[in-house]
Amino acid sequence: MIKILLAEDQALVRQGLKLMIETDEDLKITGEASNGKEAIALCERQRFDLAVLDIRMPEMTGLEAARIIRERWPDIIILMLTTFDDEEYVIEALKYKVSGYLLKDGEAEELIRSIKSALTGGLVIEDHVAAKVMPTLMENKSETFETDHSLTKRELEIIACIGEGKNNEEIASELFLSVGTIKNHISNILNKLELRDRTQIAIYALKRNIHR
Repeated sequence: MIKILLAEDQALVRQGLKLMIETDEDLKITGEASNGKEAIALCERQRFDLAVLDIRMPEMTGLEAARIIRERWPDIIILMLTTFDDEEYVIEALKYKVSGYLLKDGEAEELIRSIKSALTGGLVIEDHVAAKVMPTLMENKSETFETDHSLTKRELEIIACIGEGKNNEEIASELFLSVGTIKNHISNILNKLELRDRTQIAIYALKRNIHR
């Protein structure tokens, strides 16, 4: 069972999300919070596999909670809840190695699929969110960003797949490689580019227009 922390200040929205998520028997909301401070307090008392945090909450925002969770519990996967008006917050959240962004009014099936993708290493960005933030992420890319020439063709293919939000299993299937091989390639990519995680690889792909 996957233990999930859900932080959302609107009780009705929180309960609706809980009901949708728990339609999958493998997913269980084992902690609920109405702000970032409550989310941190819950993390101090119990273990979570994944945290779903509303970006904008009173007392402590989801962004601040994400920063603290990433520092203190680095193994927790973080997904942010967003609305169409959160572009600046979404971009800021990239600094905290979040695994993606979910729209509050998304369908249950898409919500569950996104959570499971994040759990297996995928980067989840809802189409509507991506449409708003990608232009900002790619601003001035021709002026300041070039592709590292030490990257192999295979590594560029994997970077492109990560930029599309694919997880390791999906990349392995598309490229006819084992998951272990994909993990080794990603490790090499991180070392070559001096990046921290696959979120930064995805941003690298977007800013340099790396695609297949």
